[in-house]
Amino acid sequence: MSSTVELTKENFDQTVTENEFVLIDFWADWCGPCKQFAPVYEKAAQDNPDLVFAKVDTEAQPELAQAFGIQSIPTLMIVRDQVAVFAQPGALPAPVLQDLIGQARGLDMEEVRRSVAAQQAQAEQGGGAQGGAEAKGGEPA
Repeated sequence: MSSTVELTKENFDQTVTENEFVLIDFWADWCGPCKQFAPVYEKAAQDNPDLVFAKVDTEAQPELAQAFGIQSIPTLMIVRDQVAVFAQPGALPAPVLQDLIGQARGLDMEEVRRSVAAQQAQAEQGGGAQGGAEAKGGEPA
């Protein structure tokens, strides 16, 4: 019996909104590294029953893969309080995955939110100037 949730475009938002801590494995059936990572991911799900472990089949859900800019699989994403706090491609060994879960559990989400808000504010303020810098940067020196 699987302890992971299959995410689709229909249940993705609800799953991420209703759960404080969601790990998402972007995978595909044809992907060898995905198949190697699957038992590691399942074991971590069994070892952390208080967390939501979810999977997105990138072949069946291309819109979700595209929405998150998934370029290679497997890609692991961790979402806490509706904020993506980690995203990295590659099959992780079990000890690395457990360490990562521990680090994500230990995050101060208030600090993360402040950092995200500061980055968004900076991007909004620099949006017009950044476009100018890019155009200027493209000119020969």
